[in-house]
Order: sequence, then C-alpha cells, then structure tokens
Amino acid sequence: MIARDAGYAGPRLRLGAVVTVILVLFSWGSAAAQSPSPAVPDDTATAAPSSSPEADAAAAERPEWFDLEMIDVVSGEPFTINDFAGQVVLLETMAVWCPTCQHQGDEVRRLHELLGYPDDLVSVSLDIDMGEDEALLRNYVEKLDYDWRFAVAPLLVARALGNLYSAQYLNPPVSPMLIIDRDGSVLGLPFGSVKNAESLQGVIEPLLDS
Repeated sequence: MIARDAGYAGPRLRLGAVVTVILVLFSWGSAAAQSPSPAVPDDTATAAPSSSPEADAAAAERPEWFDLEMIDVVSGEPFTINDFAGQVVLLETMAVWCPTCQHQGDEVRRLHELLGYPDDLVSVSLDIDMGEDEALLRNYVEKLDYDWRFAVAPLLVARALGNLYSAQYLNPPVSPMLIIDRDGSVLGLPFGSVKNAESLQGVIEPLLDS
C-alpha cells in the first residue's frame, strides 16, 4: 500500500529542524495534557463514526493547539484547525529543502484528484523548519502549483505535535502525516515512507463517508 522513495537515503534533519526537536524535547515534561491519546501509527488506522449529538462536549475535548492561529502563505489569511471542525483534515509536516516532502505532496495532489476534490477534505502542510520563512514557502507552493493550505508552523504548534504525538513530526524526510477526523480525533499514519494516493484514499474515504 505504501510506495517507498527509492532515491531517499535516510532521514536527516537540517539545522532549523534540529533546533525545533531540541526545544520540543526540552519542554516535553512541562507540556500540559491537551488531548485524548492519538492512535499509534498504523496502516490500518480507522475511526469509528460519531453518533453523539453533543457537539459542544466534543469541541471541549479538542487539543489546545487546534486553536492556535496560522497563516496561509498564499492567501495571507489566518486559520486554525478548529476552523475545520466537522471536516476531515489531512495534515503533514514538511520543509522546502526536503525532496521526500515534494514526493509526498505530489501524492496528496493525486489523492484529491482520486476523491474528486471533496469540500469536506482539508489538506494542511506545515513547514516546521525554523530557518524557512513565509516568502520561501510561498515560492515553493507556487512553483509546484499546490492548491491547499501551507503555513510556517508556529513554535507552539510544532512543540504540540512533538509532545503529543511523536518527535518524528519534526523530521520531514520520514513523511510525517496525521488525520483529524470529523470529531477531532487524531490518527497517526506510518513514518518512514511516502504514502501513495491509493493508500491514503483507503484510510480517508471511510472517514469522509462517516
């Protein structure tokens, strides 16, 4: 189900990403508990459809980082993950310098094509390299003609991803991706390889149908 990037020699971190990892690990013990435990990365990760009418209670359980503001580098508009409550969110962390990230981005584009561009699927790519800025990321997006939300991850967002889920979310070459279902549950996907569009479709389509 997963297409490995044959040209990739192994995970590596650039200086900005290393600094981010150090900051995350330093603050690991002091991070406040913000969410239910995420799913362990697994190719077969799925989410049970929600049948609860108590939307307010569900919203109260959403992690605090969902409410941290980020800026879409193309439109300049602010957004938060909570803006997409009730939709399915596919989130990846990446860096402009990372060739594996571009391969994964191409598969995300193909995923949207396979699914017919559903309005209730939101893709978000977060640049976690502290040495990269919005102008650099915007040029990258426009050059590759990607049409979903890209933002430079604020430090608090990067820290939350590392603290709550895994420090691997700060290591772009392992293609870190997670899915947030309609109820706000976070599902981890496997690290270490590019997820092809078909494998992503197999996980996401049932969530869209729920």
